[in-house]
Amino acid sequence: MQPLGMGQAINQALREEMRRNPDVFLAGEGIGVGIHDSPMLPTAGLLKDFGARRVKDTPVSEAAIAGLAVGAAVAGLRPVVEIMYNPFFTLASDMIVNHAAKLRYLSGGKSSFPLVVRMKTGAGFGAGCQHSHNLEAWVAHCPGLKVVMPSTPADAKGLLKSAIREPNPVVFIEDMMLYFVPGPVPAEEYQIPLGQAEIKRQGTDVTVVTWSKMLLVALKAADQMARENIELEIVDLRTLVPLDKETLLASVRKTGRLVVLHEATRTGGFAGEVAAVVMEEAFESLKAPLRRVTGPDIPVPVSPPLERFYIPSEEKLIMAVQEIL
Repeated sequence: MQPLGMGQAINQALREEMRRNPDVFLAGEGIGVGIHDSPMLPTAGLLKDFGARRVKDTPVSEAAIAGLAVGAAVAGLRPVVEIMYNPFFTLASDMIVNHAAKLRYLSGGKSSFPLVVRMKTGAGFGAGCQHSHNLEAWVAHCPGLKVVMPSTPADAKGLLKSAIREPNPVVFIEDMMLYFVPGPVPAEEYQIPLGQAEIKRQGTDVTVVTWSKMLLVALKAADQMARENIELEIVDLRTLVPLDKETLLASVRKTGRLVVLHEATRTGGFAGEVAAVVMEEAFESLKAPLRRVTGPDIPVPVSPPLERFYIPSEEKLIMAVQEIL
């Protein structure tokens, strides 16, 4: 095991897959230069090591970057493109939603269209609403796209390697804060299958379902509640699409209570999908109404105090747990 930040773990995954398969290439705005050359960030040093033929610095046009990815995938390559921030998905969505997501379906499953779209997400940097908004539920709503949101460096590396080898388009969403949170990463070759959740902490009283940066909030809350002899079971979805219903439902049937935690805004958030699955398939196991702990239905503020109000905290999660106990 080696301690790495998520950015470093992603960098390792990109290097290994580029060495393994010459069809893998990277493209994005300023990748490999400027701020991207910080050793903690995902594309640091890749331009120097693999050259401009396989690490493409693009114009500032998310629609063009997404179109490049679709065309390259159709031509038989395996593009990994970066469109910077999650809200910029709105600019790239025509190519990703109306083309990438549907090409395999339109081929009757006879053709594969492998591409990965990487995006940064998450509040906490004072970057404002045009850079920090979490839109994973938008992407998950589009049939044909797989959606990955890792919470640890080891998960990020293993999931990204699987995403690059996947024959379908994958949207890979990375919380910026996690680039700088170290965690153990295996030194040997490994992959983590898409669609496989993980129980990050065993518990018996309440199931907390979460993903990405909110895992850290859930684990802090679990430590606090354990001092009161309340044991939270923390389920990290890791991929929203495909959703690991088996792990989710087994945990809810075990504890009888559910809280879903995510940083994205509440209305239309992916917590609603998790709640619907549980209500349809494990309603008889619930001992109390489920709860959602989410960001409020406002744009992400740029002011540090207001931004802290926006991000769900362990205190808010603990209150939700206490309500259903």
